[in-house]
This record gives sequence, C-alpha cells and structure tokens, in this order.
Amino acid sequence: MAVPFYDKLFYRGDRIIESVTELNNLQCFQNNEILRFIINNGIINLSDVQNSMEAMRKKELLEKHPYKIWEGRDGKWYTYLPHEKKGRVLKKRITKKAIEDDVIEYWKVQVENPTINEVFEEWNNRRLELKKISNATHLRNLQIFNRHYKEFGKQRIKFVSAEDFGGFLEEQIPLHNLTSKAFSNLKTITRGFLKRAKKRKLVAFNVEEIFQDLDTSDADFRKTIKEDYEEVFNEKEMSIMVKYLEKNLDAKNIGILLMFATGIRVGELVALKHDAFDGNTIKIRRTETRFLGEDGKYVYSVKEFPKSEAGVRTVVLPKDYMWLCSKIKTLNPFGEYVFTDRNGKRMTTNCIRRRQEQNCKKLGIYRKSPHKIRKTYGTILLDYNVDNRLIMEQMGHTDINCTETHYHRNRKDIEQKSHIISSIPEFKRA
Repeated sequence: MAVPFYDKLFYRGDRIIESVTELNNLQCFQNNEILRFIINNGIINLSDVQNSMEAMRKKELLEKHPYKIWEGRDGKWYTYLPHEKKGRVLKKRITKKAIEDDVIEYWKVQVENPTINEVFEEWNNRRLELKKISNATHLRNLQIFNRHYKEFGKQRIKFVSAEDFGGFLEEQIPLHNLTSKAFSNLKTITRGFLKRAKKRKLVAFNVEEIFQDLDTSDADFRKTIKEDYEEVFNEKEMSIMVKYLEKNLDAKNIGILLMFATGIRVGELVALKHDAFDGNTIKIRRTETRFLGEDGKYVYSVKEFPKSEAGVRTVVLPKDYMWLCSKIKTLNPFGEYVFTDRNGKRMTTNCIRRRQEQNCKKLGIYRKSPHKIRKTYGTILLDYNVDNRLIMEQMGHTDINCTETHYHRNRKDIEQKSHIISSIPEFKRA
C-alpha cells in the first residue's frame, strides 16, 4: 500500500518513518548517540558542565535575595535574612563569598524544602491565577488552612511523613469538634496542596494512601441538628412577614419579598440588573462573591456567573406578584443594579441579611437568614408536588435529591401538627 506524501515524514536507509512519534523517538535516540560520542571522545568535560550548572543555580538563588549585600566600614560584609518572628535578622561575615554562601544556603532550603504553609500558598494562589477557582473559594481555602494549620504548617514539608499528616488530620476532628462536612473541606485542601508538593517532588509518599488509611467513622463527627422552626418560615410566620413587607416597601424589603416569591439566592438578588426582568420572568446570570482585598478587608463584587451551571436559569414569578416588577422598575431606574442604597451604590448581601434579622426581631419571629427564605420556597414547591424538573429549574439545582435532602422541612406549627395527628380515627378513643 502506497504511503501518502504528507505521511512520509522522514527517510532513513531503506525505510520510511511514518509517524511523528516514531520520528521523535528517532531524534531522541540520535541526540543520545551524539551526547555519548561527545563524552566518550573527551569533547566535553562532565565536571565542567556540573560546575557551570551549579554556578547558574547559585546565581539564581542570589538574584532571589530581596536584601542588599554590602561591605561595612569595618571591612566586614553584611546582609539581612528573613526571619519568621522578627521579620529579618542582620548577618555579618568576613568575606563577600562567605555572606553569599549564607544567602545561597538560606534560599536553597526555602526553595528545595519549603514549609507546609508556603506550599499551600503556592498551590492556592496558582489555582486562582489559572482561574480554576474563584476569589471566594481562594478565601475559603485560606480560612480553612489558617484554622487548622497555624502551627503544623510551619514545618518543612520534607520533614513531615505521610503518617504525620494522617495523624494530624485525625486529631483535628476532636480538637475542633468537626462535622463530617468541615472535615471533608479540610481533606480537600490537604489533598490539593500535597498533590502539588508531589508534582514538585517535595514528597515521595502516595498522597491518596493518607486518606485511605484514616481511622475515622461517622460516629466521630459532630452532628448538627436543626429544628424545623430554625430552618423555614412556618405558614403563620410567612403570612405575618409577607404582610409586613408589603406595608413597608423600601428597596430592602422589596428584595426580601422577591426572594419569598422566587426562592432566588441572596447573592443573586443583589446582583440583579434591570435587563434581567422580562414580563413575569427573571433571568439569573450573576451572583455576588466575597474575597479579601490587598488591605486585608473584605471586598464584595459581582461575578458574571452564578454558583453553578444550573444557577444560570430563568425564574418564573407568580402572577399575583407581578406588581413587584412595577415597583422594582422605580428602584434606581438609571443605574446599573436594581438594589442600591441612597448613594446609588450596589447593596451587598450583608445589607439584606441585617434587614432580615431586624424584621424577624420586630415581628417576634425566630431569627432566620435570607437562605431560610429559599428553603421555605423549596419546601412549598415540594409540598404542593410541583413537577421535579420545574422545581430544579426554579431552584437552580442539578438534582432533585439536593432539594429534597437539604431544603424540605415541615412548615406546620405544633398546633397544626397536633390537630392532624389527633384527627386520625385510629387515635380517637372509642
């Protein structure tokens, strides 16, 4: 069979090289043959090559040094070296070479055997730079790490074994009274930066074996038990709250009322723009995100994508709440965002949370966050046996089990429950 012209990549002797892989392998073989010839015939001295490489390495480490190296009036040579507690310490040596050797040794340890803390920071920052995670996730990772690795993270990573990491993780459960979810978050960041360390050849052990060998069970974790009245507004509470909101229609209360009618997330609410509203539908395309700014203070900004892919959705507003759209059009009509303060600045989720807490306190209702409004909305849809697909679209969930497991609560108060149970014929006295 004839070989196509474009596949005839290379001709060697009486044979045609027909693939890029084969050509690459041949080129590597030829390069190795050339290198062996050079070495065997004394054309190049391996010792000289090694010395040149070492000199280049030292130069790189010296260039990494952030402090000046100078000669003092006493003829001695000085520089500063970073220090964990003091910030920096002064070093003095008789010769310039001696002080440079100290600098090289210091940075060699830093580069070749960094602390756990340094490995984590490099992993977390790199993921943010590559846009694998959002600013909010970057901040959450940092908070989890600081909570658990404050002391353990100061150790040089090459001096810590797989058994040390396993023991450390197990100790965190009783030390911080962790839930299974909190422990899962700790394992996630630990697995992440250790995989990065493995790639950089800073650790030799099998990272996954650490997690496979953990001695934990469900009984080890703190159970979070929340009553229905803590998680959702019951029928009476919702009626009281909605009537109050309708009588006190400022921007914040209009936003809270919109959440009761649609179940949208509070982050999605404060990111709404006027073009999101079309008839009795609302297009959810953005959400608020929070991260630490350079000044160490929290920054609230809008992310041009909701919490998940399912979060990109069009929510239907009940017809009896269409009047809300007219009210919303009057809120900051010439501004970018719908919900703004008196100065035209976009409201943050914190503004809505604080107002929600004030409303609950004023009405004598158990304090519930805006997310409890969303849980109430999900519960109502499930109680009325709304089609699963429609529930998922309204809530922005990928799985109905998520809605059922984490959102479905009993909204009846004790009096209603008692009436239902007491009306059952089998429980009536003869």
